[in-house]
Amino acid sequence: MFSHSEENYLKVIHNLELTNSKNVSTTLIANELQTKASSVTDMLKKLADKKLVNYEKYKGVTLTKQGEIIALNVVRKHRLWEVFLVDKLNFNWDEVHEVAEQLEHIKSDQLIDRLDAFLNYPTKDPHGDPIPTKNGKMPLDNSILLSDAHADIVYEVSCVKDNSKSLLQFLDKHAITINSEITIVDKFDFDDSMTVKLSNGILLTLSNKVSANVFVNLK
Repeated sequence: MFSHSEENYLKVIHNLELTNSKNVSTTLIANELQTKASSVTDMLKKLADKKLVNYEKYKGVTLTKQGEIIALNVVRKHRLWEVFLVDKLNFNWDEVHEVAEQLEHIKSDQLIDRLDAFLNYPTKDPHGDPIPTKNGKMPLDNSILLSDAHADIVYEVSCVKDNSKSLLQFLDKHAITINSEITIVDKFDFDDSMTVKLSNGILLTLSNKVSANVFVNLK
């Protein structure tokens, strides 16, 4: 059994490992958790003592195999609860993250297995993020960022990188959701913004901040 705080650290390290090729620094973790670097160091020492992370001062941290299993289990529960909240309780996709943050720490494996079956074994959460299997396998995803996509090709929105309320509400306002069709009409070198055409024919200008937080697949 691990504390909520320990599980949160493992989940954050897992998420940061996906976007950082080297060991995750204490500074990155502190920024993500909005806490002091000294507090991060203390927790990393505890996790290292429990064989959940590989930690060496000034060299960052990586998850051990056991640490990764625990992290993926927390991620699985979080994303399953998000599906439940949206599909069964009619929450909006910008409302579920904080609630799922609380529900992800439920310890009952039987409850989570029944939740998974009740939801018919979803492979993605409402934001398009893949849901790990019970065995800790993460579905493969060939998505690319919209900011890296090419003009005059029809894409389909597959995932939202940033789950912040502000971005999700912006996308909602313009009827951009998971599986929405989107085509780049033009790109602008000056600020890396772009004009896109939605499936309803509407033209929309997106900043780089938006396009760099939306993943797409070929339609």
